[in-house]
Amino acid sequence: MDVEEFREFGKASVDYIADYIENIRKKPVLPSVEPGYLKNEIPELAPITGEPWQNILPDVDRVILPGLTHWHSPHFHAYFPTANSFPGVVGELFSSGLGCISTDWQSNPACVELEVRMMDWLAKMLGLPEHFLNESEGPGGGVIQNAASESTLVGLLSGKQKTVKQVLEMNPHLTDAEVKAKLVTYTSKESNSSVEKASLLASVPMRLLPTDADCRLRADLLQEAIDKDKAEGLIPCCVVASLGTTGTCGFDDLEDIGRICEKEKIWLHVDAAYAGAALVCPEYRYLLKGIHFVDSFNFNPHKWFLTNSDCSAMWFKNTKDAEAAFKVKASIPTEPLFEPEIENWQIPTSRKFRALKLWFVMRLYGVQGIQKYIRHQVSLAKYLEKLVKADDRFELLVSRLGVVGFRLKGNDYMTQKLLDKITERKNLYIMPYYFQNKLMVRFVVCSRLTEKEDIDFAWNEIKSIVADTYFRDSNPELKNKKRESNLNSTILSKVATSTFSPELNEKLKVGLFL
Repeated sequence: MDVEEFREFGKASVDYIADYIENIRKKPVLPSVEPGYLKNEIPELAPITGEPWQNILPDVDRVILPGLTHWHSPHFHAYFPTANSFPGVVGELFSSGLGCISTDWQSNPACVELEVRMMDWLAKMLGLPEHFLNESEGPGGGVIQNAASESTLVGLLSGKQKTVKQVLEMNPHLTDAEVKAKLVTYTSKESNSSVEKASLLASVPMRLLPTDADCRLRADLLQEAIDKDKAEGLIPCCVVASLGTTGTCGFDDLEDIGRICEKEKIWLHVDAAYAGAALVCPEYRYLLKGIHFVDSFNFNPHKWFLTNSDCSAMWFKNTKDAEAAFKVKASIPTEPLFEPEIENWQIPTSRKFRALKLWFVMRLYGVQGIQKYIRHQVSLAKYLEKLVKADDRFELLVSRLGVVGFRLKGNDYMTQKLLDKITERKNLYIMPYYFQNKLMVRFVVCSRLTEKEDIDFAWNEIKSIVADTYFRDSNPELKNKKRESNLNSTILSKVATSTFSPELNEKLKVGLFL
């Protein structure tokens, strides 16, 4: 492909993507394909000779789109948002087009320096403490990771290394292996599954602790678990707290947890992957109370901050702790040309130019534009909350930021049937979740395209399913009520045509409807 063909293909592709986004609301949010559908659509072998680009876009329509779950559809309300915006798309285009990666500063000065500055922009927008800034005098700083799961792993490994060093300094008779064999970490049962996965990769057992009625990690149970493990000769290493749990968007109390971690000298990592974006709005900054106790903090601009994947922002109170875990000593010691050395705060040895799309998004939207977007999405969730509360067939279980959890009154069977029908009809994509031992509909405002009419569409779809004859007849409780109603109607009919005295007729009628 030469430059002119690239221009044509690129322009046609931008038009295709623009048309896709513009018309995404018209597409069923879930595909109707069966597993293995692609096998018959794509040849077993790659073509011997190259094809013209004009063959590709029609095949995207024919082969790819039928198998897509449309994550950016306004009818997608599952999981959490996966950010997408036109500035983010263009940022990705530039990142791919320029084709630059970086290791240290010398390998790509613009890549490293833009990332350093963008992480400071982000920290200031969220109201994070100054000691997290790259430009601060202290040892803190921020870097872009691939995902929150990777950030959690980096936090655990940093805390693990710091704990091992502390224990060996106080107990020089122990070996490195002996200390590592005794390490243990803690999180809540409501934390993301990636937290538990990070503990497996870090080779440190993870205690999953109970939460309170608001799905928050209980500080008293954390202290109890720590005391028990220490009594058994184990060494508490890290705590992973959540600001916005996956299931219900619950918020752990950083202050109470932080005090425990400071007292016990335990690394405290905060996973704010989704909800951290809300901190751009000052009215949510109260959630940061206790942030001064935190050793590492993460949120994903690629979830709710309009920046396309992969862009996970992570800050350290002391980057030297991360460097102790990840920095490899060079064979020939040299002084760094540029500080901070963000390449030593991550697992990979090289990095994409991810700061470009973040730069594009923050410049084109501005702080006020991103605040307006977050507040609008929260207002849509509040609107759904009002609709749920106004319908006495439903009960509201949780409503936090863009997450709303509700269920049909009665046993779980009714809500399960509703969820099954939603999946079967494919007009919405919604996930189930258990909250306080109750099955609920977990509804999340995900797409940046979502508007009030889309919430109305979703609510009308849900109500139509509830009112559907099949749904009502499928419910044992409602079947019994219908059977009783039919029996009552039969008796009333007989009463009406009987020769019973008027007084007896009235008594029978009253008895039937008591």
